[in-house]
Amino acid sequence: MASITREAAAALVGHARAAARSLGIEVTIAVTDATGELKAFERDDGARFLTATIAVDKAWTATSYGVSTRQWTAILQRPMAAQLAHRPRFVAVGGGCPIFDGAQLVGGIGVSGGDAEQDHQVAERALAALGLAASA
Repeated sequence: MASITREAAAALVGHARAAARSLGIEVTIAVTDATGELKAFERDDGARFLTATIAVDKAWTATSYGVSTRQWTAILQRPMAAQLAHRPRFVAVGGGCPIFDGAQLVGGIGVSGGDAEQDHQVAERALAALGLAASA
């Protein structure tokens, strides 16, 4: 199974920090590998303590099905999918994006600290800076 490298995960964290600074927010950033395990993590000094768990869980959720956490909000409106909202670690709030290298899912990034739209923007900007995509 292909997975994000340590170097790429660390670079994503750096690009996400820069994107968050440009928005004036302090965040926690988590990057998971293709199996949903934590690969890189960083929390700004001013980021609230709960952002640590939320960022990890956003990355895990995005990796689980290769769908951004922002997309899960709409998916959960379907009766057949609604039960997933009760899974431990499952987060359906913007800020988690799967990481694709071409058509291959290689991990996920989760950002927490701003509002859902800001967190999503930070994740997308970090991916774009490395030429990676949040969808295949």
